[in-house]
Amino acid sequence: MAQYAILIFDDPTAGDYSPEQQAASKRHADDLIDSGTMIAAYALHSADTATSLRGDVVTDGPFIDSREVVAGICVIEAPDLDAALELARHNPAVRWGRGGVEVRPVAGGVAPIAR
Repeated sequence: MAQYAILIFDDPTAGDYSPEQQAASKRHADDLIDSGTMIAAYALHSADTATSLRGDVVTDGPFIDSREVVAGICVIEAPDLDAALELARHNPAVRWGRGGVEVRPVAGGVAPIAR
């Protein structure tokens, strides 16, 4: 089974998610967990907490100055891109008009190594 990263974008000027949006996000995550497709998911702090590195230069803020920022990531397993897109289509962020999602195949990874 292939793995896909779902990048969740949001408009930082839109403010916090409403309680209804938070509940919808939780239901979607629970559905992915219950179906056995979710590998991992992480919500990110706001882009103003980011620190970027470009060569030897360290700057405060996101790597790219954009209207939308990455607000979270989710890694799922799906048989193919069409199935991954169908799962991503149910992410409430797609319908809110504040951002959306991007689906990308995972090229490889390293599981955490116990030391």
